Amino acid sequence: MKNAENLMEDKLRSEYDLKSLQVRKIGPKRKSFGGRSVRLEPDVSALFPDSESVNEALRFLIRITREHQ
Repeated sequence: MKNAENLMEDKLRSEYDLKSLQVRKIGPKRKSFGGRSVRLEPDVSALFPDSESVNEALRFLIRITREHQ
């Protein structure tokens, strides 16, 4: 088992460029890549539990609007 002193003595190779690395978020707070995000006001977001319900409501509104034109 390595002790803390040995871990601190590890050196990176000179060819590693840490400035070019990108941080990749993982877990539930990860944003989807390639999608659009829309910020809802608190009073509106209180009515919708998830993005699926928002999309369903908007599709319904689009359908009704097209039918009444």
